[in-house]
Amino acid sequence: MAKKADLLEQAAKLKLEVSEKNTIAEIEAAIATSQQPTADSKKKAQDDKEVVAERKADVAKAGKRSEKAIHEAEEKAEKEARKEARDTSPQGDAENHVKRGPVPVTRPKAERHGKKFKEVAKKLEAGKLYNLAEAIQLAAETSPVKFDATVEVHVVLGVDPRQADQNIRTTVTLPHGTGKTVRVAAFVPVDEEEAAKTAGADIIGEEALTKQLDKEQLNFDVLVATPQLMPKLGKYARLLGPRGLMPNPKSGTVATNVAKAVKEAKGGKVEYRVDKQAIVHLGIGKISFGASKLLDNAKVFFDSLLSIKPSSLKGTYIQTIHVSSTMGPGIRIDIASL
Repeated sequence: MAKKADLLEQAAKLKLEVSEKNTIAEIEAAIATSQQPTADSKKKAQDDKEVVAERKADVAKAGKRSEKAIHEAEEKAEKEARKEARDTSPQGDAENHVKRGPVPVTRPKAERHGKKFKEVAKKLEAGKLYNLAEAIQLAAETSPVKFDATVEVHVVLGVDPRQADQNIRTTVTLPHGTGKTVRVAAFVPVDEEEAAKTAGADIIGEEALTKQLDKEQLNFDVLVATPQLMPKLGKYARLLGPRGLMPNPKSGTVATNVAKAVKEAKGGKVEYRVDKQAIVHLGIGKISFGASKLLDNAKVFFDSLLSIKPSSLKGTYIQTIHVSSTMGPGIRIDIASL
């Protein structure tokens, strides 16, 4: 009877329709029949084997059709599906919001300035275009710093710097200088060293300058050289070029008259060029100069800029002009007042 009870318990687990009225042999036969695979299950197993076989035949050893690549693609597709389902459900949005936290609130630019800047900015009228003289005067009055700030001019041009004939680059001699102490190095032969020294050069001579360049010491702001010695500077091109110190005939730093070039560099001759955004930036002097001298320098600069307008330019040459002191508010100039 114990055997029959065990068989009945096993049949109950398999959900077979047997009872105590059935004999042990009948119960054993029912259990054996249920454990044998049916024709449908056999067919499904066979189909699965065929699918696997077809897939193996279609799978390459490497590349996009490899088994690894196919598996990764399936995982990626499942991941994207789960992400899409999470993003589209209200519950998923709430969960994402909790995880990411609140979106930070960016304060307006006017509120991010310091107290001194806000105080001096009150002297400017919003949206007003000033003439050049008024703008220079206001730039000197709206400096928020304690040191002797530089007055800067920023001009947006309508040129394409990628075009060779529209790549603005030249020099201008400001009548009152820039207010900066310019250190000039003269890479000249021995017979011209005395003339360079008289003109005010700080570092003079081929040998002295070569020793500094070998040590990568750049104790100068402008380098003047004669055409004969330019080939000797070729080995230092990677040191001087990126810093804008390589002598160039366009900037007047490659000259046969070294004394004149040194005097011009010391006296306020500066180079300006358009950057990749088609903007020219130039410091025209210090606030301590006073509005009159700053205005003189600005006029000379704008005369120079207007004189080199590219002939191939069809659109507007000067688009906007702003003047400001170091860290001070920008003052827009009326182009018609130039």
